[in-house]
Amino acid sequence: MHETMPNFLKKRAFLTPDRTAVYFNEETISFKELYDQSSQTAGKLQALGVQKDQFIGVLLRNHLDTIVILFALQLVGIKAVILNNRLAAKELVWQLNDSGAVTLILEEDFYEIKGEISIPSITKEELFAVQADFTEIQEEINLSDICTIMYTSGTTGNPKGVLQTYGNHWWSAVGSALNLGYTESDRWLCSVPLFHISGYSILMRSVIYGMPIILHPTFDANQAIEDIKTKQVTIMSVVGTMLSRIVENLKNAQLPDYFRGMLLGGGPAPLPLLQACMEKGIPVFQTYGMTETASQIVTLAPEYSISKLGSAGKPLFQAEYKILLEDGQTAAPREAGEIVVKGPNVTPGYLNRPEATKEKFNEGWFQTGDIGYSDEEGFLFVLDRRSDLIISGGENVYPAEIESVLLSHPDVFDVGVTGLQDETWGQVPVAFIVRKDGARVTGNQLQQYCLDHLAKYKVPRTFHFTESLPRNASKKLLRRKLTELVSEDGVSE
Repeated sequence: MHETMPNFLKKRAFLTPDRTAVYFNEETISFKELYDQSSQTAGKLQALGVQKDQFIGVLLRNHLDTIVILFALQLVGIKAVILNNRLAAKELVWQLNDSGAVTLILEEDFYEIKGEISIPSITKEELFAVQADFTEIQEEINLSDICTIMYTSGTTGNPKGVLQTYGNHWWSAVGSALNLGYTESDRWLCSVPLFHISGYSILMRSVIYGMPIILHPTFDANQAIEDIKTKQVTIMSVVGTMLSRIVENLKNAQLPDYFRGMLLGGGPAPLPLLQACMEKGIPVFQTYGMTETASQIVTLAPEYSISKLGSAGKPLFQAEYKILLEDGQTAAPREAGEIVVKGPNVTPGYLNRPEATKEKFNEGWFQTGDIGYSDEEGFLFVLDRRSDLIISGGENVYPAEIESVLLSHPDVFDVGVTGLQDETWGQVPVAFIVRKDGARVTGNQLQQYCLDHLAKYKVPRTFHFTESLPRNASKKLLRRKLTELVSEDGVSE
């Protein structure tokens, strides 16, 4: 038996029509206005011949128009293939072909892809100009129906399209509210990409909670601080580099008392950053999640940010996790193994990939491919991606552990660690460092710092200095691309 619910946006517009839904630049829009505009846009899609259950590619920036279009697709039951606008044209073409999308909605200045694809495309301006007299709204949604598809950036091979159901998004929002709490005055600042689950999940929370979001085109630390103060923002989603910029730009100032916290993804924060946040009275909710879990699935409450340093926390109310060893047995506390998760926010599988889906699920548990351990109190510590694991002389070396140590050095702004082949040891760790402005720390000094904090086999063999590190749209470090920096100008040992 399938569970159904009223269409999310239509229900929200009925419950609280006059509440502000979105702040974008100097514009505001209420939930009723958002519904009306999305409904009109849905009618335009139908006038173009787009039908329920078809797949539609969406290649758009963070903009109010994007929110209208994404909800328009929900209103008529169209599955949105949400594309990363930072990908190369060939990567986008591959994803469109793989998904079976029948049409692409895109920004006017993404014109270069139009000549590469074999399906019809329409700019958002052209879509809004379509004449439509009638819209057939999907009054109810089935929680098991597919709402969105987002492609994962796999470490090897082609990416896979993650299926995200309406139920996945619903339970993600419910779990977040039960974990972080929710108040009538909450306002969420979104400067992460809407094409990523970190951004899209904020949209879903907005309509489910009846909460305004403050949407930024891109991340700007000063603008974020300004809007937190002037638009009464209470929560913001960030990754470590964003949080560092905000702390730096605050200088001697503090955020207002009504600001409830930073939801931090993309890996654990280094101790100096957490201490700086504590000094400024900024609560930090560290999290663990992925595209396959429709955002966070484990979250650390701020009161544990120092005592459980490095932990992602405990699972959301509706979710579970456990640590499995190679033989399938459950690991003892502090014994490293693969993190497996279960819950109604976890994807049902991958688009057109039955074998990959079967491989990833075991008796309802999703195998994340991440390595971690649980302490005696049930707090999760994520060590690394299995694919990023360095095996040096038979010892497991976790890049994230080395990165955490190096980030605690006062002269290091950003760091990435990966493994290089070595005739003697099989692999050895190497580090790529972005110094803080004005810092002149050397590789020898960092090597000694690591020797003071890590076992010798974990200390990077070489240190390379660069101006930036390769990161994806959600600011996650792309370790597989680090070695490409060695041959680039400006990198030295």
